[in-house]
Amino acid sequence: MTESVFLQHRDVLSTTMAFREAGAGNAPVALFLHGNPTSSYIWRNILPLVAPVAHCIAPDLIGFGASGKPDIAYRFRDQVRYLDALIETLGVSSAYLVAQDWGTALAFHLAARRPDFVRGLAFMEFIRPMSTWSDFDPDHGVREETFRKFRTENVGEAMILEGNAFIERVLPNGMLRKLSEEEMAAYRAPFVTRDSRKPILMLPRELPIAGEPADVDQALTTAHAALAASTYPKLLFAGSPGALVSPAFAADFAARLQHCAVIQLGAGAHYLQEDHPEAIGRSVAGWIAGIEAVNAQHLAA
Repeated sequence: MTESVFLQHRDVLSTTMAFREAGAGNAPVALFLHGNPTSSYIWRNILPLVAPVAHCIAPDLIGFGASGKPDIAYRFRDQVRYLDALIETLGVSSAYLVAQDWGTALAFHLAARRPDFVRGLAFMEFIRPMSTWSDFDPDHGVREETFRKFRTENVGEAMILEGNAFIERVLPNGMLRKLSEEEMAAYRAPFVTRDSRKPILMLPRELPIAGEPADVDQALTTAHAALAASTYPKLLFAGSPGALVSPAFAADFAARLQHCAVIQLGAGAHYLQEDHPEAIGRSVAGWIAGIEAVNAQHLAA
């Protein structure tokens, strides 16, 4: 039976935030965090598969999807502040974190600050501090030249605010299958005006590259150190060739973490949720069910 997914809204910090919700309210929470320039919509085919074992909550980050667009800078720290406020508003005290792209930066940062909050972490195509621009690997779909332009004053504005490059080019080029017109319309809908695209422009400028921006670099360096030291269960998905994360990089990264399994999904780029929703959804559901079963045995012992 297909689980129903509902779009909800809550008042948060003088605006509203939207989230997709599915599953029983008394089940462990699974918090799904999207990246740029998507929304909870990217989890639409995954949530029904996880809902039988978890209370699924997939927020639209502030400025994205159906969430509000307040007059803020949309820096990483703004995303942290609004996500924290939503979590508090919803009364979530612990969760499995399921994240991709900038959602992983938020998940790692949350886990570093609140390790007791995290029941487990499933992640893919993750954000990390890059020591130099050469960390961009052109063989895996993320071009250094493009991101240098995004971070250049006036050039980035022309490409993203005027040309809507993230929606019209980066998004479709970040997956193997072709999105339908209906799907493209859903991704375009939150960003129909120049001003509405400001959150999309800010995030590539927040990527911690060669120590800049310094506050984001420091926050994510700390978060990655906490991730390496953590003992909660982890599940890392990788596509081939990937974009930010190649299959080989994923395997090596996982080997340096505690309790981290790797699932190689096969052909895929950056937006793995669009190419492999069933594999991701069923794997996350089985992973959560397994952890909960072990936890129940320990409590019973």
